[in-house]
Amino acid sequence: MSRGWSLRSLLLMALPLGLLAVPPALVRAEVVPHELELTGAFRTVHDPVIMEADGRFYLFSTGIGVPVRRSDDLLHWETAGIAILGRPSWMRQHLLGVHDMWAPDISHFNGRYHLYYSASRFGRNVSAIGLATNSVLDPDDPHYQWVDHGIVIATHGVEDFNAIDPNIVVTPEGEVWMSFGSFWSGIMMRRIDPATGMLSDVDATLYHLATRPSPPHAVEAPFILHRDGFYYLFVSFDSCCRGTDSTYNIRVGRAEAVTGPYLDRDGIPMLDGGGTLLVGPSERWPGSGHNAIIEHGGQHLLVYHGYDASYGGAATLRIEVLGWDERGWPVSVNGP
Repeated sequence: MSRGWSLRSLLLMALPLGLLAVPPALVRAEVVPHELELTGAFRTVHDPVIMEADGRFYLFSTGIGVPVRRSDDLLHWETAGIAILGRPSWMRQHLLGVHDMWAPDISHFNGRYHLYYSASRFGRNVSAIGLATNSVLDPDDPHYQWVDHGIVIATHGVEDFNAIDPNIVVTPEGEVWMSFGSFWSGIMMRRIDPATGMLSDVDATLYHLATRPSPPHAVEAPFILHRDGFYYLFVSFDSCCRGTDSTYNIRVGRAEAVTGPYLDRDGIPMLDGGGTLLVGPSERWPGSGHNAIIEHGGQHLLVYHGYDASYGGAATLRIEVLGWDERGWPVSVNGP
């Protein structure tokens, strides 16, 4: 298919018949979301994040070395190697025996691409977030080289939060912030020094953005988007990684300041367990979560993984155009 096709044309051609009935809220928003039918013979994709660079899309996800895929059209994907060759020394020291790198986040600031990624002992808050940088994303470019900078923040099993699932947001003023967290006391935030990509000395406050006060405290995978004067905090509730028994779902709240307080559509603080349901369960997709968002062609695309019951619960990449209602809240075609 020619790269001259618009993304909207591709989406319309890929639209399953079951999505032709558009909820009224989406019509009012004048944005009709469409699910992309993906090809490329891969399904095992956890915790996806995508960045567009020089006309191509690069997908990073959980796995040994942080697997990378690339695409010209968001429909057809090819493998593009791994970002981290071998285990960094900090992983060998802080997390002996841990090999997988979880929940990467890709961002661009200060003239370089920043790949934040995490490693953890599953079910424990013995974890760390590391950073690698590169000047380009294309592995065929002669300047392509990921340089690892070590640990950004770590937890050692005694803290009341968990240092995994990083996400970077750059404010309109150029400030860089990292949200992160999973279970325990929930979603936290630290300011980042844009010159180093490490924690800022200007503001050493550990901000608390969201929690679920009652056990099992299942909230994780933050992603923050700035739009029309609001910061939108997307998180995932409940259980991932259980195939068709997964109960993952995507929630959202918003705030006027990047550090909060974040409230859901009903005004419930996310620090009190609030979060408006964005993507819930269906018969085919019992659990979907760990989302990211990219902007392309004047629209926002919602990226996440879902457990596909028609393929034995395989974790599958999902991409859709994200709608916005008349009150400025995001709406998903696969929502509640």
